[in-house]
Amino acid sequence: MLPVKRWHQAIESRYSTRNYNGRPVEPEKLALLQKMCEEFRPADSVRAVLVEDSGSGVFKGAIGSYGKIKGNPAYLAFVGKVNEPDVQEMIGYLGEGLILEATALGLNTCWVGGMFKQEAAAKAVNLAAGEQVYALTPVGYGLENDTFEEKVMRGFKTERKRKPLGRLVSGMPESHWPDWVRAGLEAARPAPSAINRQPWRFEVQERQVVLSTDGKTDRFVARRLDCGIAMLHFELGALSLDVSLNRVLLPPPQVARFTLK
Repeated sequence: MLPVKRWHQAIESRYSTRNYNGRPVEPEKLALLQKMCEEFRPADSVRAVLVEDSGSGVFKGAIGSYGKIKGNPAYLAFVGKVNEPDVQEMIGYLGEGLILEATALGLNTCWVGGMFKQEAAAKAVNLAAGEQVYALTPVGYGLENDTFEEKVMRGFKTERKRKPLGRLVSGMPESHWPDWVRAGLEAARPAPSAINRQPWRFEVQERQVVLSTDGKTDRFVARRLDCGIAMLHFELGALSLDVSLNRVLLPPPQVARFTLK
């Protein structure tokens, strides 16, 4: 079961951090993260690995060392089986769950989907045949004050600027949305995505909600991975109202369908 209340509350306090102060993470917090890696397995195709190392040989910058992750004492790697059809969305779902857990523990994180060395990451997590590291997140404590570089990489703190729901949702008029739908959509809206592109679209129908990609072409991070992040956020929002949901994964360009049990 999802720790709904804990993760739903963490949505508002999560933000991306690339520069850390080098302070070690307390052993008890690392133990809790490790426990979550072992217990949170939303699909057989994906898994999370906690690496107690800075990953200095794994992370790379956008231009040279500029934008590189710095000062973190640990990181999480999100691993998936490359031949599974739903691996991208389940990586997003898994990874965001671990990131929200880290946030709830008072730690800082940052989704890293492209700026890392694949071969070095593979060695660090002991990949099995047919597996790939799809994304990482540093784990640690951010600097007390943002550096100029941090502000640039975060878009001068514009990451909280999200598209209005009217641009992300179609179908049933907003005035007719059930409470569980509204709560789910409001939780999905602040979900993180590569370059804040928000590639998810929701269609609200009479008894269901369908999540799809926006249909645009991927360049670096797969849009279905971003949609997996939004999928978890939607579920956390809806489930916060004590409803029970059914979720069915769908083939492209759709991602998932949600209905009440």
